[in-house]
Amino acid sequence: MKKSRYRGRLAPSPTGFLHPGHLSTFLMAARRSRENDGTLILRMEDLDRARCKKEYDDAALEDLSHFLTWDEGPDLGGPFQPYRQSQRFSENIYLEFWRRLRDGGWIYPCNYTRREIRARQSELNLKAGPTGEIPFPVQLRSDPAQSRDFDRPGRQAFRFRIPSEKVAFLDHYLGSLEYDAGKEFGDFLIWSVEGYPSYEFAVVVDDALMGITEVVRGQDLLLSTARQILIYRALQLSIPEFFHCPLLKDAKGERLAKRKGSATIRSLLQNGWSVHRISESCMADSPDPDLIQAISKGV
Repeated sequence: MKKSRYRGRLAPSPTGFLHPGHLSTFLMAARRSRENDGTLILRMEDLDRARCKKEYDDAALEDLSHFLTWDEGPDLGGPFQPYRQSQRFSENIYLEFWRRLRDGGWIYPCNYTRREIRARQSELNLKAGPTGEIPFPVQLRSDPAQSRDFDRPGRQAFRFRIPSEKVAFLDHYLGSLEYDAGKEFGDFLIWSVEGYPSYEFAVVVDDALMGITEVVRGQDLLLSTARQILIYRALQLSIPEFFHCPLLKDAKGERLAKRKGSATIRSLLQNGWSVHRISESCMADSPDPDLIQAISKGV
């Protein structure tokens, strides 16, 4: 990895106050950027209009500022503005790349509801793959040529038609990884019926346009990485490197996920936990058991 060109990113989603699990990943991203003498950007992933709120957006910037600094972002500006996905959507940044997928025959319109998809999976007796996800039934595919009837996606859902190939990549934490797309997830959403690009699609477009050279994320997003690599290939974009860091876990080894009742970074700070102690614990191989207990019970 060339240190002179390293660009990493923080990508919070303002659907709630930041959880220590988020912070753990962001601190690792900042460390990787420092180690590579790189540039760190902050991009707000706020396409979920129903759940994202300005209150959480403002809080994320404030809470993260206690623990780390970044070089570009919605608060600082930079050469790749805007740094909020909602604003990028308004500027039609994703539309051009949707059209490239359409013209390449990579996507097709999909009108099936989640209930209908689950029913067909059950009818076909499809089993979950090694990672626990039941693949999308190929029997529900439509002809990609139908996408050419659309100039814009609008409020029509579109799925990416996966190729018959495996997805292999080198992870800087986990080593060599390989996923069989057909068995582990199948065709996936590129555009939602609500009228917005999917997480996988928007992230690929933004990371490519912003020149991100390494994506640091939690190990719960490994399948997302596999899906995104397929999109990079379809769009003929440069694929960044990846570092999937361990998830923050409790004493029983269970993931400390963002859930109702668990402590947030904001609540920990408000209840007297120091920035140093939180940071050290979030980055440690064996986190502070008192902090883990406080997170689990809420404070």
